[in-house]
Amino acid sequence: MKLMNKVAVVTGGASGMGEAICRLFAKEGAKVVVADYNFEGAEKVASEINTETP
Repeated sequence: MKLMNKVAVVTGGASGMGEAICRLFAKEGAKVVVADYNFEGAEKVASEINTETP
């Protein structure tokens, strides 16, 4: 958990490389803010991250 107790703000986090970065940072322990114009996509990624990580 390299990023434990860190916060990451990822723009364009609803898809593509931004989504991959969100998932990686969350896996490494960061709290992730998923920011994107695509609100539904960002909400989906955030929801999935919250259910996948402890």
